[in-house]
Amino acid sequence: MIIGVPSEVKNNEFRVGLTPESVKQIVESGHTVLIQSNAGNGIGFNNDDYIKSGATIINSAEEVYGSSELIIKVKEPTESEYKYLREDLTLFTYLHLAGDIENAPKLIKTGVTGIAYETVTADDGSMPLLAPMSAIAGQISIVVGSYHLLKHNSGRGVLIGSFGDIAPRIVTVIGCGVAGTEAISKAISNKAHVRVIDLSEDKLKELESIYGNNNIEYIISNPESISKAIQDSDLVIGAVYVVGKEAPKIISIDMLDGMKAGAVMVDISIDQGGCFESSKPTTHDNPTFLVNNIVHYCVTNMPGAVPLTATQALNKATLPYILELANKGIDEALDENIHLKNGLNISRGQVVHPAVKEALKA
Repeated sequence: MIIGVPSEVKNNEFRVGLTPESVKQIVESGHTVLIQSNAGNGIGFNNDDYIKSGATIINSAEEVYGSSELIIKVKEPTESEYKYLREDLTLFTYLHLAGDIENAPKLIKTGVTGIAYETVTADDGSMPLLAPMSAIAGQISIVVGSYHLLKHNSGRGVLIGSFGDIAPRIVTVIGCGVAGTEAISKAISNKAHVRVIDLSEDKLKELESIYGNNNIEYIISNPESISKAIQDSDLVIGAVYVVGKEAPKIISIDMLDGMKAGAVMVDISIDQGGCFESSKPTTHDNPTFLVNNIVHYCVTNMPGAVPLTATQALNKATLPYILELANKGIDEALDENIHLKNGLNISRGQVVHPAVKEALKA
Protein backbone atom coordinates (compact mmCIF):
# COMPACT_ATOMS: atom_id res chain seq x y z
CA MET A 1 0.00 0.00 0.00
CA ILE A 2 1.13 3.57 -0.66
CA ILE A 3 0.83 5.63 2.51
CA GLY A 4 1.16 9.41 2.52
CA VAL A 5 1.96 11.84 5.31
CA PRO A 6 1.33 15.51 4.46
CA SER A 7 2.48 18.43 6.57
CA GLU A 8 -0.05 19.65 9.11
CA VAL A 9 -1.43 23.09 8.31
CA LYS A 10 -3.32 24.22 11.41
CA ASN A 11 -1.97 27.15 13.43
CA ASN A 12 1.16 26.18 15.35
CA GLU A 13 0.66 22.49 14.55
CA PHE A 14 4.06 20.81 14.51
CA ARG A 15 2.92 17.24 15.09
CA VAL A 16 3.36 14.78 12.25
CA GLY A 17 1.40 11.65 11.32
CA LEU A 18 4.34 9.23 11.38
CA THR A 19 7.69 9.28 13.12
CA PRO A 20 10.78 7.92 11.32
CA GLU A 21 10.62 4.87 13.60
CA SER A 22 7.03 4.17 12.54
CA VAL A 23 7.97 4.65 8.89
CA LYS A 24 10.73 2.06 9.26
CA GLN A 25 8.29 -0.56 10.57
CA ILE A 26 5.77 0.17 7.82
CA VAL A 27 8.39 -0.02 5.06
CA GLU A 28 9.77 -3.26 6.51
CA SER A 29 6.24 -4.66 6.18
CA GLY A 30 6.43 -4.10 2.43
CA HIS A 31 4.68 -0.75 2.01
CA THR A 32 5.67 2.58 0.48
CA VAL A 33 5.63 5.74 2.60
CA LEU A 34 5.56 9.23 1.09
CA ILE A 35 6.46 12.11 3.41
CA GLN A 36 5.89 15.73 2.45
CA SER A 37 9.20 17.56 2.57
CA ASN A 38 9.97 19.06 6.01
CA ALA A 39 6.75 17.65 7.54
CA GLY A 40 8.61 16.72 10.73
CA ASN A 41 11.10 19.57 10.91
CA GLY A 42 9.27 21.34 13.73
CA ILE A 43 9.98 18.45 16.14
CA GLY A 44 13.44 17.51 14.89
CA PHE A 45 12.55 14.84 12.31
CA ASN A 46 14.27 16.03 9.14
CA ASN A 47 14.05 14.68 5.61
CA ASP A 48 17.24 12.64 6.04
CA ASP A 49 15.76 10.88 9.08
CA TYR A 50 12.79 9.79 6.98
CA ILE A 51 14.94 8.78 4.01
CA LYS A 52 17.08 6.59 6.29
CA SER A 53 13.86 4.97 7.53
CA GLY A 54 12.89 4.10 3.96
CA ALA A 55 10.47 6.91 3.10
CA THR A 56 10.32 8.87 -0.13
CA ILE A 57 10.29 12.66 0.23
CA ILE A 58 7.64 14.49 -1.79
CA ASN A 59 7.70 18.25 -2.26
CA SER A 60 4.00 19.13 -2.35
CA ALA A 61 0.88 18.19 -0.43
CA GLU A 62 -0.95 17.80 -3.73
CA GLU A 63 1.46 15.08 -4.84
CA VAL A 64 1.38 13.31 -1.47
CA TYR A 65 -2.42 13.11 -1.56
CA GLY A 66 -2.55 12.34 -5.27
CA SER A 67 -0.07 9.47 -5.10
CA SER A 68 -1.36 7.79 -1.92
CA GLU A 69 -4.01 5.23 -1.07
CA LEU A 70 -3.98 5.92 2.68
CA ILE A 71 -3.26 9.31 4.27
CA ILE A 72 -2.05 9.47 7.86
CA LYS A 73 -2.55 12.83 9.59
CA VAL A 74 -2.96 14.22 13.07
CA LYS A 75 -5.62 16.92 12.70
CA GLU A 76 -8.72 17.03 10.54
CA PRO A 77 -8.17 18.47 7.06
CA THR A 78 -8.82 22.16 6.69
CA GLU A 79 -10.95 23.52 3.87
CA SER A 80 -7.79 24.27 1.88
CA GLU A 81 -7.04 20.52 1.78
CA TYR A 82 -10.47 19.32 0.62
CA LYS A 83 -9.46 19.66 -3.03
CA TYR A 84 -6.94 16.84 -2.53
CA LEU A 85 -9.53 14.34 -1.25
CA ARG A 86 -11.34 11.79 -3.42
CA GLU A 87 -13.44 8.61 -3.28
CA ASP A 88 -10.58 6.12 -3.67
CA LEU A 89 -8.59 7.67 -0.81
CA THR A 90 -8.74 6.72 2.87
CA LEU A 91 -7.97 9.25 5.57
CA PHE A 92 -6.89 8.09 9.04
CA THR A 93 -6.75 11.00 11.47
CA TYR A 94 -8.74 12.92 14.07
CA LEU A 95 -11.89 14.17 12.31
CA HIS A 96 -14.09 15.71 15.05
CA LEU A 97 -16.92 16.13 12.53
CA ALA A 98 -19.52 16.99 15.17
CA GLY A 99 -17.35 19.87 16.35
CA ASP A 100 -17.38 21.61 12.96
CA ILE A 101 -20.92 21.38 11.64
CA GLU A 102 -20.25 24.16 9.11
CA ASN A 103 -17.36 22.40 7.32
CA ALA A 104 -18.28 18.75 7.91
CA PRO A 105 -20.66 18.56 4.91
CA LYS A 106 -17.91 19.89 2.63
CA LEU A 107 -15.50 17.20 3.82
CA ILE A 108 -18.14 14.50 3.46
CA LYS A 109 -18.94 15.68 -0.08
CA THR A 110 -15.37 14.88 -1.23
CA GLY A 111 -16.29 11.18 -1.01
CA VAL A 112 -13.16 10.33 0.99
CA THR A 113 -13.27 7.40 3.39
CA GLY A 114 -12.62 8.88 6.82
CA ILE A 115 -11.56 6.73 9.77
CA ALA A 116 -11.48 8.88 12.90
CA TYR A 117 -9.01 8.23 15.68
CA GLU A 118 -11.49 9.54 18.24
CA THR A 119 -14.14 6.86 17.63
CA VAL A 120 -11.91 3.77 17.40
CA THR A 121 -12.79 1.59 20.40
CA ALA A 122 -11.26 -1.14 22.57
CA ASP A 123 -12.69 -4.21 24.32
CA ASP A 124 -13.06 -2.32 27.60
CA GLY A 125 -15.06 0.47 25.95
CA SER A 126 -12.19 2.94 25.99
CA MET A 127 -10.96 5.08 23.09
CA PRO A 128 -7.33 3.97 22.63
CA LEU A 129 -6.44 6.53 19.96
CA LEU A 130 -8.15 9.44 21.69
CA ALA A 131 -6.68 8.62 25.11
CA PRO A 132 -3.04 9.73 24.53
CA MET A 133 -4.03 13.21 23.38
CA SER A 134 -6.72 13.47 26.06
CA ALA A 135 -4.14 12.66 28.72
CA ILE A 136 -1.79 15.33 27.38
CA ALA A 137 -4.60 17.89 27.11
CA GLY A 138 -5.63 17.15 30.69
CA GLN A 139 -2.14 17.84 31.98
CA ILE A 140 -1.73 20.92 29.80
CA SER A 141 -5.04 22.33 31.06
CA ILE A 142 -3.57 22.94 34.51
CA VAL A 143 -0.40 24.45 33.04
CA VAL A 144 -2.19 26.90 30.73
CA GLY A 145 -4.85 27.57 33.33
CA SER A 146 -2.23 28.48 35.91
CA TYR A 147 -0.41 30.70 33.41
CA HIS A 148 -3.51 32.61 32.43
CA LEU A 149 -4.41 33.22 36.07
CA LEU A 150 -1.42 35.59 36.15
CA LYS A 151 -2.55 39.21 36.37
CA HIS A 152 -0.88 40.35 33.13
CA ASN A 153 -2.94 37.69 31.32
CA SER A 154 -6.20 39.20 32.66
CA GLY A 155 -6.31 36.52 35.35
CA ARG A 156 -7.11 36.89 39.03
CA GLY A 157 -3.46 37.25 39.93
CA VAL A 158 -3.29 34.06 41.98
CA LEU A 159 -1.01 31.06 42.02
CA ILE A 160 -2.41 27.54 42.17
CA GLY A 161 -1.10 25.93 45.31
CA SER A 162 -1.00 26.23 49.09
CA PHE A 163 1.21 28.74 50.89
CA GLY A 164 1.33 28.62 54.67
CA ASP A 165 -1.90 29.88 56.16
CA ILE A 166 -3.26 31.05 52.80
CA ALA A 167 -6.17 28.91 51.66
CA PRO A 168 -5.42 26.87 48.54
CA ARG A 169 -6.87 28.03 45.23
CA ILE A 170 -9.91 26.16 43.92
CA VAL A 171 -9.77 24.08 40.73
CA THR A 172 -13.02 22.56 39.43
CA VAL A 173 -12.82 19.72 36.92
CA ILE A 174 -16.01 18.74 35.11
CA GLY A 175 -15.89 15.36 33.41
CA CYS A 176 -13.74 12.51 34.72
CA GLY A 177 -12.64 10.71 31.59
CA VAL A 178 -9.00 10.46 30.60
CA ALA A 179 -8.50 14.22 30.22
CA GLY A 180 -10.39 15.11 33.37
CA THR A 181 -8.59 12.51 35.47
CA GLU A 182 -5.21 13.81 34.32
CA ALA A 183 -6.28 17.35 35.19
CA ILE A 184 -7.44 16.22 38.64
CA SER A 185 -4.15 14.45 39.32
CA LYS A 186 -2.09 17.46 38.28
CA ALA A 187 -4.26 19.87 40.28
CA ILE A 188 -3.82 17.69 43.38
CA SER A 189 -0.06 17.58 42.88
CA ASN A 190 -0.14 21.38 42.74
CA LYS A 191 -1.85 21.42 46.16
CA ALA A 192 -5.06 22.99 44.93
CA HIS A 193 -8.46 22.46 46.49
CA VAL A 194 -10.10 20.29 43.82
CA ARG A 195 -13.78 19.90 43.00
CA VAL A 196 -14.46 16.81 40.92
CA ILE A 197 -17.77 16.79 39.02
CA ASP A 198 -19.16 13.90 36.98
CA LEU A 199 -22.49 12.31 36.08
CA SER A 200 -21.36 8.89 37.32
CA GLU A 201 -21.54 8.20 41.03
CA ASP A 202 -19.45 5.05 40.47
CA LYS A 203 -16.72 7.10 38.80
CA LEU A 204 -16.68 9.57 41.69
CA LYS A 205 -16.40 6.72 44.20
CA GLU A 206 -13.56 5.20 42.20
CA LEU A 207 -11.66 8.50 42.23
CA GLU A 208 -12.37 8.97 45.94
CA SER A 209 -10.79 5.56 46.61
CA ILE A 210 -7.69 6.76 44.74
CA TYR A 211 -7.31 10.35 45.94
CA GLY A 212 -9.10 10.40 49.30
CA ASN A 213 -10.91 13.41 50.77
CA ASN A 214 -8.19 15.84 51.77
CA ASN A 215 -8.98 19.10 49.95
CA ILE A 216 -11.11 17.23 47.40
CA GLU A 217 -14.86 17.36 46.86
CA TYR A 218 -16.78 14.82 44.76
CA ILE A 219 -19.94 16.23 43.20
CA ILE A 220 -22.68 14.69 41.08
CA SER A 221 -23.08 16.73 37.90
CA ASN A 222 -26.23 18.76 37.37
CA PRO A 223 -26.78 22.43 36.42
CA GLU A 224 -27.28 23.51 40.03
CA SER A 225 -24.17 21.77 41.39
CA ILE A 226 -22.02 23.05 38.53
CA SER A 227 -23.27 26.63 38.93
CA LYS A 228 -22.56 26.55 42.66
CA ALA A 229 -19.11 24.95 42.26
CA ILE A 230 -17.76 27.46 39.76
CA GLN A 231 -18.83 30.59 41.65
CA ASP A 232 -15.67 30.77 43.75
CA SER A 233 -13.42 28.63 41.55
CA ASP A 234 -10.19 30.10 40.27
CA LEU A 235 -9.79 27.59 37.45
CA VAL A 236 -12.51 25.54 35.73
CA ILE A 237 -11.61 22.66 33.43
CA GLY A 238 -14.27 21.35 31.03
CA ALA A 239 -13.46 17.79 29.94
CA VAL A 240 -16.75 16.40 28.69
CA TYR A 241 -16.79 13.95 25.77
CA VAL A 242 -19.65 12.05 24.14
CA VAL A 243 -18.48 9.64 21.44
CA GLY A 244 -18.96 11.11 17.99
CA LYS A 245 -21.30 13.87 19.17
CA GLU A 246 -21.05 17.56 19.84
CA ALA A 247 -20.11 18.20 23.47
CA PRO A 248 -23.04 19.18 25.70
CA LYS A 249 -23.02 22.77 26.98
CA ILE A 250 -22.57 22.22 30.70
CA ILE A 251 -21.89 25.86 31.63
CA SER A 252 -24.31 28.47 30.32
CA ILE A 253 -23.42 32.11 29.80
CA ASP A 254 -25.76 33.01 32.67
CA MET A 255 -23.63 30.93 35.04
CA LEU A 256 -20.64 33.21 34.40
CA ASP A 257 -22.38 36.06 36.24
CA GLY A 258 -21.71 34.40 39.57
CA MET A 259 -18.00 33.77 38.92
CA LYS A 260 -15.11 35.92 40.10
CA ALA A 261 -13.54 38.28 37.58
CA GLY A 262 -10.25 36.91 36.29
CA ALA A 263 -11.15 33.27 36.83
CA VAL A 264 -9.97 31.00 34.01
CA MET A 265 -12.00 28.43 32.10
CA VAL A 266 -10.21 25.85 29.94
CA ASP A 267 -12.41 24.01 27.43
CA ILE A 268 -10.70 20.73 26.56
CA SER A 269 -13.88 19.71 24.70
CA ILE A 270 -13.51 22.49 22.12
CA ASP A 271 -12.60 20.00 19.34
CA GLN A 272 -16.12 18.62 19.74
CA GLY A 273 -17.74 22.04 19.75
CA GLY A 274 -16.94 23.02 23.32
CA CYS A 275 -18.72 22.34 26.61
CA PHE A 276 -19.17 25.99 27.66
CA GLU A 277 -21.89 28.00 25.94
CA SER A 278 -19.48 30.94 25.76
CA SER A 279 -16.68 28.95 24.09
CA LYS A 280 -15.35 29.60 20.60
CA PRO A 281 -12.29 28.01 18.95
CA THR A 282 -8.94 29.77 19.46
CA THR A 283 -5.33 29.17 18.40
CA HIS A 284 -1.97 28.97 20.14
CA ASP A 285 -1.18 32.40 18.68
CA ASN A 286 -4.26 33.95 20.27
CA PRO A 287 -5.44 31.42 22.85
CA THR A 288 -7.80 33.37 25.10
CA PHE A 289 -10.68 35.82 25.16
CA LEU A 290 -12.85 37.39 27.85
CA VAL A 291 -16.55 36.89 28.43
CA ASN A 292 -17.98 38.70 31.48
CA ASN A 293 -14.39 39.21 32.67
CA ILE A 294 -13.80 35.44 32.71
CA VAL A 295 -10.73 34.25 30.78
CA HIS A 296 -11.59 31.52 28.25
CA TYR A 297 -8.87 29.22 26.86
CA CYS A 298 -10.29 27.27 23.89
CA VAL A 299 -7.35 26.15 21.74
CA THR A 300 -8.50 23.40 19.38
CA ASN A 301 -5.17 21.57 19.26
CA MET A 302 -3.95 21.77 22.84
CA PRO A 303 -1.52 18.80 22.57
CA GLY A 304 0.14 20.69 19.71
CA ALA A 305 1.84 22.74 22.43
CA VAL A 306 4.04 19.69 23.12
CA PRO A 307 4.29 18.31 19.57
CA LEU A 308 7.23 15.95 20.05
CA THR A 309 5.73 14.23 23.09
CA ALA A 310 2.31 14.19 21.44
CA THR A 311 3.60 12.72 18.16
CA GLN A 312 5.51 9.97 19.94
CA ALA A 313 2.54 9.10 22.16
CA LEU A 314 0.09 9.11 19.26
CA ASN A 315 2.31 6.92 17.06
CA LYS A 316 2.60 4.26 19.75
CA ALA A 317 -1.19 4.04 19.74
CA THR A 318 -1.91 4.34 16.00
CA LEU A 319 0.87 2.24 14.44
CA PRO A 320 -0.75 -1.20 15.01
CA TYR A 321 -3.94 0.03 13.32
CA ILE A 322 -2.01 1.59 10.43
CA LEU A 323 -0.20 -1.70 9.86
CA GLU A 324 -3.49 -3.56 10.00
CA LEU A 325 -5.02 -1.29 7.37
CA ALA A 326 -1.96 -1.56 5.15
CA ASN A 327 -1.37 -5.30 5.51
CA LYS A 328 -4.98 -6.40 5.06
CA GLY A 329 -6.32 -3.61 2.91
CA ILE A 330 -8.91 -1.09 4.07
CA ASP A 331 -12.07 -3.16 3.51
CA GLU A 332 -10.76 -6.39 5.03
CA ALA A 333 -9.23 -4.60 8.02
CA LEU A 334 -12.53 -2.87 8.78
CA ASP A 335 -14.53 -6.08 8.30
CA GLU A 336 -12.29 -8.10 10.64
CA ASN A 337 -11.82 -5.56 13.44
CA ILE A 338 -15.03 -4.14 14.90
CA HIS A 339 -13.07 -1.63 16.97
CA LEU A 340 -11.34 -0.24 13.91
CA LYS A 341 -14.67 -0.24 12.06
CA ASN A 342 -16.10 1.89 14.86
CA GLY A 343 -13.61 4.50 13.67
CA LEU A 344 -15.26 4.65 10.25
CA ASN A 345 -17.14 7.96 10.14
CA ILE A 346 -17.65 8.72 6.45
CA SER A 347 -17.45 6.85 3.15
CA ARG A 348 -18.40 7.72 -0.45
CA GLY A 349 -20.21 10.86 0.54
CA GLN A 350 -22.21 9.28 3.37
CA VAL A 351 -21.97 9.49 7.17
CA VAL A 352 -21.82 5.92 8.47
CA HIS A 353 -21.10 6.29 12.19
CA PRO A 354 -24.45 6.38 14.05
CA ALA A 355 -23.45 8.99 16.64
CA VAL A 356 -21.83 11.25 14.06
CA LYS A 357 -24.88 10.85 11.81
CA GLU A 358 -27.13 11.91 14.68
CA ALA A 359 -24.91 14.87 15.55
CA LEU A 360 -24.83 16.11 11.96
CA LYS A 361 -28.47 15.23 11.31
CA ALA A 362 -27.17 13.48 8.18
